[in-house]
Amino acid sequence: MSVIAARCPQYEVTVVDVSADRIRAWQSDDLPIYEPGLLDVVRQARGRNLFFSMDIPAAIDRAEVIFVSVNTPTKTFGEGAGKAPDLQYWEKTARTIVEASQRNKIVVEKSTLPVRTAHAMERILNSNRKGIRFEVLSNPEFLSEGTAIRDLEHPDRVLIGSHETATGLAAREVLVEIYANWVPRERIVTSNVWSAELSKLASNAFLAQRISSINSISALCERTTADVTEVSRAIGLDSRIGRRFLEASVGFGGSCFKKDILNLVYICESYGLDDVARYWESVVSVNEYQKRRFVHTMVHAMFDTVADKRIALLGCAFKKDTADTRESAALLVARKLIEERAVVVISDPKALANARAELADAPARRVLFEADPYDAARGAHALAVLTEWDVYRALDYRTMFESMEKPAFLFDGRNILDHKALYAVGFNVFPIGKPALKHF
Repeated sequence: MSVIAARCPQYEVTVVDVSADRIRAWQSDDLPIYEPGLLDVVRQARGRNLFFSMDIPAAIDRAEVIFVSVNTPTKTFGEGAGKAPDLQYWEKTARTIVEASQRNKIVVEKSTLPVRTAHAMERILNSNRKGIRFEVLSNPEFLSEGTAIRDLEHPDRVLIGSHETATGLAAREVLVEIYANWVPRERIVTSNVWSAELSKLASNAFLAQRISSINSISALCERTTADVTEVSRAIGLDSRIGRRFLEASVGFGGSCFKKDILNLVYICESYGLDDVARYWESVVSVNEYQKRRFVHTMVHAMFDTVADKRIALLGCAFKKDTADTRESAALLVARKLIEERAVVVISDPKALANARAELADAPARRVLFEADPYDAARGAHALAVLTEWDVYRALDYRTMFESMEKPAFLFDGRNILDHKALYAVGFNVFPIGKPALKHF
């Protein structure tokens, strides 16, 4: 909404939320989320044509177009628990829209939702007794955290799904005109509603599949002394495959990939496509395996015990340039190490507050939080790089090595460091998908 407001000063954009703290943060320079470039965009439009409010009914009543961006977490209860999306917040929002509206409106799905959710939303919205007509569009969001502003300002595509009726096509054109203020028309793709909804789930599933594919190869590389970076480069040079999302790592995280794949699995199961469901479920299984395998490598390398050993984890965000720790591989690694009775010291330039909240149930003596990576490393038996922050490439690892217990271990879960140089310093180095460099 901030980018739309910045790019389209002729439109009035109001963002509403049930959280007073969050709205106050959006009205300040201490935004509730970290995203490079976001504050500049907000400052450009805030108070001019971008507003933040808790008066939800008034904002709904004034709006001609309503973007619904509520959370749709995986269900933890009842039918479909562990796979299906929890749509309770989405339905409450739909009913709030009906209650506050006095005239026809366009409602846009931005949340990632299962196929045919728009149909259910339409039934709720258009069951009103006010004579109001709602057109529901699907406009899935393809931005990536850490590069969200760039992704929005220069998107690969904008996808808009609508019904192929006269009113549906008219509503679609309204949204096309909004994006056409800065997005070339050839990058605005239109489809029916169901195709748009499925495209979002399928896109995330395909990206996650590539990560799990190269991670599965990384396990084989470690057994055969092949180098996964060389294998990945050879694969990526094939123009039919390409280079993107072929970097082996400790595993993918974030709020989308796992949730969306499990949603896709649930949909397939619902339609009796069990073989298809198992195929996509294996993408998540390989990812969980990769994280467990990383911890096993750490424990085995450190003489089959990490009990009471201080281990510094560099990074807890699920990727660089974000404070988001949801489904972060680093936090699963931390929990597994805590189960092994290690003393885990977590460091991150942006995500420590979220990590503290996520690990609030962990024993206080087993998990520490340290903003300074050098302080985190002091007295540690091992370092583990778990987020690919650029700052970690430039650390003085010789100084860190000298402050650590010996033998000192370094586990590079992102393959971003110079492993031969670290070995020369004195570290025992364990990359992903490459032969370990050991002094014993």
